[in-house]
This record gives sequence, structure tokens and C-alpha cells, in this order.
Amino acid sequence: MSKVIVITGGSGGLGKALTEDLTKDNKVIILATNQEELKKVAEQNNCDYFVCDVTNYYEVEEVIDDIIDKYGVIDVLINNAGLMAEEELDRNDPDEIKNVIEVNLLGVINVTKAVIPIMKENKNGLIINSNSKYGISSKIERTVYCASKWGVTGFTKSLQLELAKYEIKVTDIYLGALSKGMNMNGIKKDRLIDGIDAKEVVRLVKFIIDTPKDVMIPEVVIKHINDLIREMNITLFNESNNI
Repeated sequence: MSKVIVITGGSGGLGKALTEDLTKDNKVIILATNQEELKKVAEQNNCDYFVCDVTNYYEVEEVIDDIIDKYGVIDVLINNAGLMAEEELDRNDPDEIKNVIEVNLLGVINVTKAVIPIMKENKNGLIINSNSKYGISSKIERTVYCASKWGVTGFTKSLQLELAKYEIKVTDIYLGALSKGMNMNGIKKDRLIDGIDAKEVVRLVKFIIDTPKDVMIPEVVIKHINDLIREMNITLFNESNNI
């Protein structure tokens, strides 16, 4: 059955890959701040778009109201907009820190808050948060990024309990490194290490969307197998040095 799906960060990377596939059988609306890129992706995939800064709640609320006025419902929200911050904390620019926290965490909260009322009204809805493996782990020179993603983890776990009685499902996807499309300090570039293809994440998202109304997937981790091997080797190395 066709669904109305809203995707934040829909103009590039994983958001674009999701849009390209989900528009085949659904009504997809993509949100982002770059109008030129949004329009291009929307025209290529015959979907709708709205320019929206997810860090501004009142702008988000207005856009979501416009979507509801036009489509009558929002069945699925995919919170995908996100930024990366690298380097040690004392070397991170304060404005960059603020931007990463606001986009990665506040943005998720803002869009979710705006969408919940229509889902409560219909006693139906699915919210998928595109999180990171660093929402349940840590890494040096990722302090700010990890903080934002751990925040999404706590938000998601609490939201699952809060919304279950309204028959609204919330899923957290902990992503390993993607093969390309990752935003490193605002610069999109291919990864130099093995990463999962965005198409595999799309397959996972489609599976979650297609599960029956009474079946919930609270969380799932997806990563390249070599990513796991590297983590194991790092753990073994650290353990051997602590003997």
C-alpha cells in the first residue's frame, strides 16, 4: 500500500538513495536547506519537496502543516539530516559544535514533535531515526558527533515508550560507515575505508516500513563486515596492551 513518507536530508547521500527507491511505490516529500539540490532530486524522482531548516522548529511546524494540508496524512517520517564533526574537542570551532548538535539532535526532535500530532490522530505512524554506530559506541576525534548521536539514542528509546500506546512505532538504525556520501565538516566525499552501500540501508528501511502494524523493530545495527573486524582487532589490541 502506498504511504506518505517524509525524508529529511533528502537532497543527497543516503536521503537521496532512499528517495530514489521509495518514490517508486509511495508519495515521498523531501526536506533540506539547499533548494537547488532539492529541486533537482525532486524532479528526477517525481516527488515533492520543501526547503526547511530542521533546527528551526517554527519553520518545521509550518512545513509539516503544509504537507498535512496537501496529503492529509504522514505515514512515515525518516529523520536523516545530519552532519559530521571531526578532530579533538578543543580544536572544534564553537559554531561547528553548535551546528552539529542542532542538526543531528535538535533537528530530529523538532521534526518528530511536529509530526506526532497527525500520527496520534490516526493512531498510526512510523518514525525511523537514521542514527550512527557512534550512538552506542565512541571514538577519538568524534566527541561532538558522538554526543549528538548518543542524544538521538536516548531520545529514541524514551520516545518508543511514550508513543507505543498511540500505536506509533519508532525505530533507531545504527549505521556503520557508508561507502560514500558522508558529510565530513560540510564536505561530501567518498570513504577511504570499506563501508556499506547506501542501497543496503535502503533495503533495510523498506523492510522496516513493510512490517505489519503490530510488529515493531526498536533498533537495528547495520555495518560492513570489515567494519566489525576492525573493531574486533582494536579491542584485542587494547586488551593486550592492558595486560
